[in-house]
Amino acid sequence: MGDDVKNTRVSFLAVCIALAMLAPAAFAHHGTANYDTDKTITVKGVVTGFEFVNPHVQIYWEAKDDSGTTQKWQGELTSPNRLSRVGWTKSSIKPGDTISISGYPTKSGSHEIWIQKVVMGNGEELATGGGN
Repeated sequence: MGDDVKNTRVSFLAVCIALAMLAPAAFAHHGTANYDTDKTITVKGVVTGFEFVNPHVQIYWEAKDDSGTTQKWQGELTSPNRLSRVGWTKSSIKPGDTISISGYPTKSGSHEIWIQKVVMGNGEELATGGGN
């Protein structure tokens, strides 16, 4: 019986160590490593899509650059659960809405933002629930 207890403890310890080593990978997608958090940009445009789904809400829009060329943008917010608590619904933003999005740009320079602020065309600011 002593060996069984010892084997069980060793097995349990091995599982705990394995889980501890995997934990950072499981939470990695919630980080901001892809974004330049030392810089904030604002992009104004017209909504083309809004996905109020887990794990993160997505907004898609088109904006014109300085030369007038239309560019496709996308932005990521926190979870629908957190946004629901500050008043958002799946119809808070609709295709065709004019919006101004502020947040952290990607380090790669792609047209993507980790959204920190959403302002509707009428000037109404939608609370973002505090980041990630």
